[in-house]
Amino acid sequence: MIALLVGGVLGWSGSTKLFGRNTPVQASGTVLERKLGGLPRATVALRAVGAAELLVALALVALPVPLVTGALAALAGAGFAAYLGYARATAPDSSCGCTARDKAPIGVRAFARAGFVLAGGAVVLADGLAAAGLPAPAGGPWWAELRDRPGAALGLLAAGTALAWLLFGDPDRAVRLPLRRLRLRLFGHPLHGGPGTGGDPEAVPVEGSVELLERSLAWQTVIHVVRSGLREHWDDEGWRFLRYTGLHDTGPGGAEGAGRPVSVVFAMDAKAGLDSPRPPVIRVGVVDEETGERVDVTAGRERPGALLGEGV
Repeated sequence: MIALLVGGVLGWSGSTKLFGRNTPVQASGTVLERKLGGLPRATVALRAVGAAELLVALALVALPVPLVTGALAALAGAGFAAYLGYARATAPDSSCGCTARDKAPIGVRAFARAGFVLAGGAVVLADGLAAAGLPAPAGGPWWAELRDRPGAALGLLAAGTALAWLLFGDPDRAVRLPLRRLRLRLFGHPLHGGPGTGGDPEAVPVEGSVELLERSLAWQTVIHVVRSGLREHWDDEGWRFLRYTGLHDTGPGGAEGAGRPVSVVFAMDAKAGLDSPRPPVIRVGVVDEETGERVDVTAGRERPGALLGEGV
């Protein structure tokens, strides 16, 4: 059952990288973008990783050769751990590129994901050694385990799935976000619509706007510039403005990491949320913090189709 579990995780992870439209978001902010010379190359590299993950997943699920498939999975896990170690050492503030939603710097959770794949591959490899007559825990293909011991196999699969969801999924969004929405519907938002606040009772919480922004094409357009979390926000005449800070590279001849400080300002409908029927228009402008002039950060880069606002 371990082969089925690890294969399912790698299949999901690989398919989102290879076929997902948010792959550029995953690649942005990673060490791949910095070392490969830009977001387009990093996106291609991440899709290649996704294709490799899918191949290993298919082998784990379909091939009854645990000695081979376990070795492939263990090598994949070791490769992920090596990549994370290199990224942590050379670019500590970079993200791992594991998922589009996880843009935090590489931490314990990222290494735990790699350890999950490595450990799963090692268990499958041990089954292969046992089948070859070498000293190792006995075992066989996952379908044989399911046939011979259905109760234990399903219990192991359920426990492993829960662990995989905690490591690879988004527990905060799946559990806490619905509870926050329920609280807001029942009691209202404490910063909007209260007596004397002058706020818009229909405006969504700022956290909802940020989550919606980070899924948008506008965010993909300028993510290579952004170097901070949300600095400040304000609402004006139905618009919500979100300001980040960043660095605009001086050009291909500049030193790595060099650039001039800029402010990246997004403007969106203050009432737009994840439950909106259609994606909102999001405008973005980049302003040089020293001169106050607008900066074009899309020159020479592939633009995914975001609407660049005028006068933002």
